[in-house]
Amino acid sequence: MWKSFSKLPMTNLLKNIKLLSQNKIENKRVLLRVDFNVPLTDDLQITDDVRIVKSIQTMQLLLKNNNKIILVSHLGRPQGRDEKLSLKPVADYLKKTFTQNSITLVTDFLTQSQTPNDITLLENIRYYEGEDKNDDAFAKQLASIADVYINDAFGVSHRNAASIVGITKFLPSYCGLLLEKEITAVTKIMDNPKRPLVAIIGGAKISTKIVLLEKLLDIVDYLLLGGGIANTFLQNQQPEITQKILNLAKEKNVLLLLPIDKVGIEDKILDIGPKTEKLFSETIKKANTIIWNGPVGLIEDKRFTKGTQSIFTAITQNDHAFSLVGGGDTLASVSGNKDIDKITHVSTGGGAMLELIEKGTLPGIEALKQKK
Repeated sequence: MWKSFSKLPMTNLLKNIKLLSQNKIENKRVLLRVDFNVPLTDDLQITDDVRIVKSIQTMQLLLKNNNKIILVSHLGRPQGRDEKLSLKPVADYLKKTFTQNSITLVTDFLTQSQTPNDITLLENIRYYEGEDKNDDAFAKQLASIADVYINDAFGVSHRNAASIVGITKFLPSYCGLLLEKEITAVTKIMDNPKRPLVAIIGGAKISTKIVLLEKLLDIVDYLLLGGGIANTFLQNQQPEITQKILNLAKEKNVLLLLPIDKVGIEDKILDIGPKTEKLFSETIKKANTIIWNGPVGLIEDKRFTKGTQSIFTAITQNDHAFSLVGGGDTLASVSGNKDIDKITHVSTGGGAMLELIEKGTLPGIEALKQKK
């Protein structure tokens, strides 16, 4: 008998928010907040374009309705104007994608006059101090170059930033197509998941995921732990935390599974072993709902990627489950795999996805709600 789950539903999360999918915006200057925080090589080539690809549908709809798009994104965490974190590679990518449209990269929107191109990409918004400070004066300056604001940047909607939160005070604001999909996917899992529900959580640090683990124990039937998080349990590194989680799992009737064998160097556990691969895969096979965040091995080293690939394979071979996968490292570990389309929803936000699960909302979502 699987656990029942009752709480305030997240279904109302989109209530009082204007959705682009339900409102026709035409002949406007649209400030579109996107998450084009893509990985780059040393010679500034994009290695994974999934975050750009996911927002193209919103852009195409706006162009179809004769709007001028002003794209706003960040890239990395620049200290001042770091040329290595310029959005120029993204502008070059967009020119190859939108071949029928005029596209311009604006180096400094505060000093440069705006020409009405089909698509204008503002330079890295984190070049400006007012962005991370959520400065009202800066948000007002940003708003002054547009008629309408749309948030399509789920990956940063957990940030209290000027281009996510502050700007909604100054422009009519809408939820983009991608943001709506992301919210809907998490809502489906949190409100009424088909059981059994299996969560696989990996990654380096348990300290960043304590609240998440506690929240997941309220809703999951199986919790599979790998990576550095599992090492914390297996090596008894933080007993006050690990014992609390183990006790809570028992109390909530959740089967918490840790690796039963390992691959590593000396005493370092760097991947799950073949017995654990089998145990985890058999558990995933039973699932009707799956959440996966974080690799279960040190994926930066190809010798320790086999466990993570086995998790991916098990999820994609389960053709009856609703699967939600997110997190930058997780996406990097499976990027380019031909079976990625077999995952129901690949989230563009790791931290945002986890915070939405933990807290039930995000600053960027709340900012879009129409004030009464």
